[in-house]
Amino acid sequence: MIIVRSPLRISLGGGGTDLPSYYEENEGFLIAGAINKFVYITMHENFQDEIWVKYSRTEKVRDIRNLEHPIFREAISMLKMGNESFEIQSMADIPAGTGLGSSSSFTTAVLKCLHEYKGELVGTRTLAEEACDIEMNRLREPIGKQDQYIAAYGGIRAMYFRKDGHVDVEPLNMSKETCYNLEDNLILYFTGFERSASQILMEQDVKTKSSDQDMKRNLDMVKQMGLDSKAAFEKGDLREFAEIMKHHWEIKKKRSSQMSNHRIDEWYEYAIKNGALGGKLIGAGGGGFLMFYAEDKVSLRRAMKKTGLREVRFRFENQGTRLVY
Repeated sequence: MIIVRSPLRISLGGGGTDLPSYYEENEGFLIAGAINKFVYITMHENFQDEIWVKYSRTEKVRDIRNLEHPIFREAISMLKMGNESFEIQSMADIPAGTGLGSSSSFTTAVLKCLHEYKGELVGTRTLAEEACDIEMNRLREPIGKQDQYIAAYGGIRAMYFRKDGHVDVEPLNMSKETCYNLEDNLILYFTGFERSASQILMEQDVKTKSSDQDMKRNLDMVKQMGLDSKAAFEKGDLREFAEIMKHHWEIKKKRSSQMSNHRIDEWYEYAIKNGALGGKLIGAGGGGFLMFYAEDKVSLRRAMKKTGLREVRFRFENQGTRLVY
């Protein structure tokens, strides 16, 4: 039995600038943090002379080309394991489609598990690049690279997306005290809306590729806010980060009419009136998790309890995708 886990993530600045349609012309930058909520992949030998894949349903195939789950199919194909017999299945702490990068965490975990089953060592960067290849090239999803890299590396990372596609990954020069305060003062609430990021990201991608100047200016501002957030973290000014995050959400909403909705806007304004210094919707938009920064967490939690939204408590996770057993 092999068990692998891969962390989910929260975006802390610069989100959206990791898509090729932007960074190939302008270079991108963002900050992301892995959290202690995970996707798990388990795998073991199967004596039935076929491949069993279990997720929300079960598939049993002899020919990998008949496998309907796209990520499982492409990962098994990439590692040339279509002629073997095994059972592989997934579990997760948080549902998919909630803005925490679960698809890419899933992909890195599947790849790591398959490499382990083959007895192969795989480097962190190679794992991230393989996951990007599957999602962006083989499956042609209109997504960026931050999720695969933060899942593979873990921790809180600054990522620079170069025009040639290379990604420079660096830890933040942030004090332990600042990191602990950030961790303590960030609060996540599940909106109850699950969505596919592809449609919103496709809209951004199309507009960027067509040289839409409003979209380019929007992403330029978001990238600069990511760099400003990095500076705020490194000097320990978390109130400045909260203000940047608040401004970022206003800018982000202009990218697409699907980014928010009436209910999400109501919850956001209510949180700001009750102690949140800043906040935004995590991920591509349209649903998932609202994240707030609040120094008076007791007041905010008491107020938000009245909305009925579910809080999900978390800590930052320093380890990336790894073998558990």
